[in-house]
Amino acid sequence: MSRSPGGRRPSDPFKAAEAAFKKATTKPIEEPPKASSIPGVKEAVTLRIDQDVLEYFQQDGPGWQDRINAALRKAAGK
Repeated sequence: MSRSPGGRRPSDPFKAAEAAFKKATTKPIEEPPKASSIPGVKEAVTLRIDQDVLEYFQQDGPGWQDRINAALRKAAGK
């Protein structure tokens, strides 16, 4: 193996150029903006739950979605 004067290995110009190009063209990773939480605003979602759980919340009639929401808020510690 030949060495350049001074005992250093010669650098590979292709690898050096490739590294410089990658550094110059790589965008920093940006986190997506966090959605602001607006009190009282609800979002429509699709949720798959067991039939017996759904029947439990629907047995008292209208308002079952609010009852599920309240149970989920309690489970989330809110």
